[in-house]
Amino acid sequence: MANDTSRPGGVNRFRPGRAFRSRLHRRDEGSRWRRSRRCVQCGENVNEDRQQDFWSFFAAPAPLASGPRAAAERAFAEPVGAAPATETVSRGGVVYERSATAQRYRLTLRRDGVAVAVIPRRGSQREAEQFVAQQAAWLERARARQARRPRAAEVWTVGTRVLWRGELEEIRVAATGARPQVCLAADVFRVARIEGDLRATLEAQFARRAKIELPARTWELAAVTGVDVKHVTVRNQRSRWGSCSSGGTISLNWRLVQTPDFVRDYIVFHELMHLREMNHSARFWARVEEVCPAWREAEHWLKRNGSLVGL
Repeated sequence: MANDTSRPGGVNRFRPGRAFRSRLHRRDEGSRWRRSRRCVQCGENVNEDRQQDFWSFFAAPAPLASGPRAAAERAFAEPVGAAPATETVSRGGVVYERSATAQRYRLTLRRDGVAVAVIPRRGSQREAEQFVAQQAAWLERARARQARRPRAAEVWTVGTRVLWRGELEEIRVAATGARPQVCLAADVFRVARIEGDLRATLEAQFARRAKIELPARTWELAAVTGVDVKHVTVRNQRSRWGSCSSGGTISLNWRLVQTPDFVRDYIVFHELMHLREMNHSARFWARVEEVCPAWREAEHWLKRNGSLVGL
């Protein structure tokens, strides 16, 4: 987002020329030092359990594709306004990216299992490799957590269980009609044929529904909270659930139609509150608490189940 979204934590960073630290600390609104956070939904700083799954720095967020299998178009999206890395080096199973805008060394684990170290503008390859060596234990734990997360089936056929409206629903053949149809719970989807992989067709239809449902819900909640929203878009974001800009544009991930209603609403509330507080300060979370008291449960759901839709 000019701020993006889920929540507090465990990225490992340090400023070039300073002693290494196992956690980045920063001054946040007051005089005491706090651990850095990154939010699951948007990609601002999260806790160690979530960091490796929701960060991506090197590709611009892709708009929602019009063709089938939009989910396969882009693997990652970078935070709004971030500059792309300018140089890449791969050593010892870690990809080193030099960034013109980063101020600290940063180590993350992408969803595809690749470890990425970001080198700040004034940093060096040698210091970056030392930093990665210090974080070897963290990286091992992050990979173990990633391996334990539930994953959706790669091929969707009749009988496959798919996340839909917050529940794992079985793809079933619908009543015979003029064209083949399948259903997930009470929702019916037309398909070209019953046989074979249905994922591309179903995901394209999920995305079409999202383009209708998500903007409507956002405008509704914006009216409830009194937040001035200029524009709402639905995108094929691959590393976050939503984002917003200081100009009043909110972008939402089409996969939110697969989540429970209370999770979808939390993401929308989160972005709406960013239009009042473009950060993840204590004041921001207090605003979220006011409009969405169940936000902690929603973040817990995202942490446990986001991998079922590839986030």
